[in-house]
Formats: sequence, C-alpha cells, structure tokens
Amino acid sequence: MKRITFPLMGILLAMGLSLAAPGKEAARTFVGSIGDSMCGAKHTMGGSDKDCTLECVKKEGSKYILIDPNGKLYQLSDQKTPEQFAGAKVKVTGTLSGDTISVTSISAAN
Repeated sequence: MKRITFPLMGILLAMGLSLAAPGKEAARTFVGSIGDSMCGAKHTMGGSDKDCTLECVKKEGSKYILIDPNGKLYQLSDQKTPEQFAGAKVKVTGTLSGDTISVTSISAAN
C-alpha cells in the first residue's frame, strides 16, 4: 500500500471540512415597507399605515415585518429598530433564512 503524502492529506482534509461546514449566506439588502404581522400589506385599523402598524404592534401584540414591492412578507429578527420606520419605505440589510431576515441594519429608502 502506498503511503499518502503530507500535502495530499492536507488537501483531502481541507476538502472534507469545506463540505462538512455549512456555508454562511452573504448579507443582502431588501427593499420594502415596514408593516405588522396582523395586517400585512392591508392596514385595516384605520388611519395612516404608520398609525395602524404602531397600534397593531403595541396593542395587539403583532410583530414588525418587511413587505416587499411584490407583497411578499418577511419576518424581522430585530423588533426594536423597525418602530421608527413604521409604515415607511426602508432598506433592510441582513441574511435570509426561510422567511426571516436576520437584520444587520435598517435605513430609510428613497
């Protein structure tokens, strides 16, 4: 039986580790508006989108979400920062896992 050389063992080990370790998804930017999980894209509590969103989160226990321009809803890991952007168009930077964005930052969109 031939002996495996040290450099070849290193390459095989590195390949095995890269296959075993799950790849970390790169952060990306999502654009949409901040709403709430109860009303989604249709604010039913009356008043402005901002007022409805704030009301639903504070009094109904709803969660802040991102509504993209196509109407897709994303859960947000950060439930404090979105309050200042309730009902407004934003850019959310983070990583997506399922339908939840692990938020890195939120800023106003143009």
